[in-house]
Amino acid sequence: MSTATADARSGAVLADLLPSSRVRDVALVLGGAALTGLAAQLSVPVPGSPVPVTGQTFAALLVGTTLGAGRGLLALALYALAGIAGVPWFAEGGSGTAAPSLGYVFGMLLAAAVVGALARRGADRSVLRTAGTMILGEAIIYAIGVPYLALATGMSASAAIAAGLTPFLIGDALKAALAMGVLPTTWKLVNNR
Repeated sequence: MSTATADARSGAVLADLLPSSRVRDVALVLGGAALTGLAAQLSVPVPGSPVPVTGQTFAALLVGTTLGAGRGLLALALYALAGIAGVPWFAEGGSGTAAPSLGYVFGMLLAAAVVGALARRGADRSVLRTAGTMILGEAIIYAIGVPYLALATGMSASAAIAAGLTPFLIGDALKAALAMGVLPTTWKLVNNR
């Protein structure tokens, strides 16, 4: 049995397959934060919504799943804290605390930890389990982001759902489909080595 196969069965996430060291962990956390910041710049405005479509949520869920709960949470915490402190890497080059979409960033923190914990239990190794993991992660992001949007803008709950959830469902389904292809395929390749 190869080391990768043994690791895949023992509750590892993809990042655990790299040689272990503190330098690795720091690099993964920094890289996860940077990936999320870069993906946030892939931004398309949504008419009638203060929240754009971005690659940010996909990156956050991918970071959580591949790094695991602890490193994923740290990466998203670094992303959030740096953005709040002024690094212009929130959606559309934003930063600070004034954005009505900041609640989605807070949701990404929790979602990264949850999908990372599920990945450690093998939730990223099959298409169906990956789909469930990504859907749960997205639901967590919306559960925090949409109410925050309503509070930050004074929207009613139904208006916040219409502006901050409904326009994003098709894109989120596509992101989940991408993850459903990438993550299980990566594990299959690792286990066939």
